Amino acid sequence: MRLQNRVAVVTGGGSGIGAEICRTFAQEGALVAVTDLRQEAAEAVATEIRDRHGQAAAWAFDVGDRPAVEQAAGEIEKQLGPLDIWVNNAGWSKIVPFLDCTDEMWDRSTRINLTGTFIGCQVAVRSMLPRKGGVILNMSSQSGKTGNSHFAAYCASKFGVIGLTQSLAVEFARQGIRVNALCPGVVFTPMWDEIGPDYARKRGMKPGDVRAYMEDKIPMGRLCTEEDVALTAVFLASDDAAYITGQAINLAGGTVMH
Repeated sequence: MRLQNRVAVVTGGGSGIGAEICRTFAQEGALVAVTDLRQEAAEAVATEIRDRHGQAAAWAFDVGDRPAVEQAAGEIEKQLGPLDIWVNNAGWSKIVPFLDCTDEMWDRSTRINLTGTFIGCQVAVRSMLPRKGGVILNMSSQSGKTGNSHFAAYCASKFGVIGLTQSLAVEFARQGIRVNALCPGVVFTPMWDEIGPDYARKRGMKPGDVRAYMEDKIPMGRLCTEEDVALTAVFLASDDAAYITGQAINLAGGTVMH
């Protein structure tokens, strides 16, 4: 088991990619703090892990609320132990023409995707510094590498996540803290259930045609899966990736190569 007895915090762990990361970390022996905006969602994933004989507990907080994040981190350390891994996965997006993007949409995207990652990184680094070791994984996107129309707020926030990741990787490398980003392509998660109809309108197609259209554009011929992301997260969090920091790893099936 590559993460045996390591304490891992995963934000946005109540569904989608975050939930799969929690499950996979637990299978690799981690003690998982499943965190989500909704307590019931986090608890459902934590219960599922425990039912499979893994170790997990649930917390609820808003990643953009610093006092709430700090309080939860303190409770996690008391209950599970010092933090070894922190995954900033919580995210939000909206597909909307740029001139229709409201201040509220921009602020929400930035607050969750970028500010939430910033706060999580600060909390994690402060916990990890005394032990001179730890791993932080930040969820960016292929949209953090290449801009897309109708996606301005999301792209801006995810480009920012990569810049933050690179900066922290350099600053804390000598303290034994590795910081990397994951850049998935399209994953059909609950978030895509919400924005899928907007994407269909953007392309002038029926919602039911979106998946086939996207798969046809990908060299490997399929979408990224939650499992693809979770397995990469395990590798980056483990000692197998001990010499990897400051990277933004594409999981895009050949669509993005920079």
